[in-house]
Amino acid sequence: MGDSELMEPVPAIVRRRERSGGRDGRRAVQGVGLPHRAAPHIQRNIPTLDILGEADLEKIEAAADRILAEIGIEFRDDPVAISLWKQAGAHVDGVLVKFEPGMLREILKSAPASFTQHARNPANSIEIGGKSVVFAPAYGCPFVMDLDKGRRYGTIEDFRNFVKLAQSSPWLHHSGGTICEPVDIPVNKRHLDMVYSHLKYSDRCFMGSVTAESRAEDSIEMARIVFGRDFVDQNCVILGNVNVNSPLVWDGTMTLALRAYARANQAAVVVPFILGGAMGPVTNAGAIAQALAETMAGCALTQLERKGAPVIFGNFLSSMSLRSGSPTFGTPEPAIGSMVIGQLARRLNLPLRCAGNFSNSKLPDAQAMNEATMSMLSAVHCGANFILHSAGFLDGLLSMSYEKFVMDADFCGALHSYLAGVVVDDNSLALDAFREVGVGKHFLGCAHTMENYQTAFWDSTIADNEPFEKWDIAGRTDAASRANLRWKQMLADYQAPPIDVAVDEALIDYIERTKAAQADAWY
Repeated sequence: MGDSELMEPVPAIVRRRERSGGRDGRRAVQGVGLPHRAAPHIQRNIPTLDILGEADLEKIEAAADRILAEIGIEFRDDPVAISLWKQAGAHVDGVLVKFEPGMLREILKSAPASFTQHARNPANSIEIGGKSVVFAPAYGCPFVMDLDKGRRYGTIEDFRNFVKLAQSSPWLHHSGGTICEPVDIPVNKRHLDMVYSHLKYSDRCFMGSVTAESRAEDSIEMARIVFGRDFVDQNCVILGNVNVNSPLVWDGTMTLALRAYARANQAAVVVPFILGGAMGPVTNAGAIAQALAETMAGCALTQLERKGAPVIFGNFLSSMSLRSGSPTFGTPEPAIGSMVIGQLARRLNLPLRCAGNFSNSKLPDAQAMNEATMSMLSAVHCGANFILHSAGFLDGLLSMSYEKFVMDADFCGALHSYLAGVVVDDNSLALDAFREVGVGKHFLGCAHTMENYQTAFWDSTIADNEPFEKWDIAGRTDAASRANLRWKQMLADYQAPPIDVAVDEALIDYIERTKAAQADAWY
């Protein structure tokens, strides 16, 4: 799908917005000569890395089929889901559901291979599926940290700050979801403030709440206020990230939220969370087979709720320290396992969410970036279309780091160039430059260099590429210290995207009425 297609259809409520120079002004501070993304998502120009052959893929699929048919999956606290499975022909015994081989694959044929998620600013709408790659911030951290204040519980101010940082980065494509938990707001009401923050302080795509069916429905209703009810019914404007209670349990909290999104024609991101040795086997192939079984069941349930609803095949393979029992992130086994998950998702013809900038480090240090790079490259090479946790993930997903956020976003910038591959055309072959320069001379001032220097190479905004002496005189700052200055400057330069006044008032009114209708709950 081309960029012009991403502009249509445009909801009437969005067309009323007046445009301003805020975005251009904001881009001006990103760095001289920095090539900004020209599209709201990346179009992959390098192939995926397929590491298993047909025979091994079939073995894993057969193992998943046996898990589904012989062991089954429990669907707890959701009688409607049980009823849907009975109607579809599954074997149901109480809350335990078993599936004949091939049944779920047949159901999944109605799910779209790709779809557009529309943004409040149509220029930021994204394509999820095919060769598109979308980077979104980390999700779900109860703590935040920075070099100035250390580790602390997240607040709504922190939440808004991260939305603003994502909006200000040219290398992220999505506002994300629960970037951090704003623990200063009651549990049963904070989803309203989080969704409002995404809609108010960003004009990119976003995710809603999944912690209760009512909160999922509130998130969707707020999207309807912005985009219009009819538009939302026919187009995806919001995602909901739901997790399997691995091993082999779907609890009602998640399936009720999943069905709420599907019922509204919005996309559920269906994700097992498997720590090898705890919620799944320690061996990669067994964990992958389990993930395939759990994910297919969740994705298929969306199609029983509403045939043709968009859905994303998600995956979160991880490992653990078998000495201490602690989860580990950014390790090689889940990274290589992601390659196989990518192959399996493509065989199902579904969009893929996989991996991210994972790390178990407690600081934005070398360990953090080593682990993050291992994991993020696995997402890039496995063919992931939607990469949650692209920026900020630290402390085993317990902490959202301001410094690592901008370090990760900077790395995402490098990945834009990496995924672009190698262009081979008359300009890139540079024969005119060779003719001009000749033998034994430099290319610094030739016409070809002057025409291409601003976009030839990715230009980091936090790396120090100066000679040692200049770095020494400037104070010997490390990457984390430079990132600390960077996020502060980004927040200082942030300008909110315009939003229709009537829409903003309607959102605030909905939030106030919804909050007033229930007492505060802190659990």
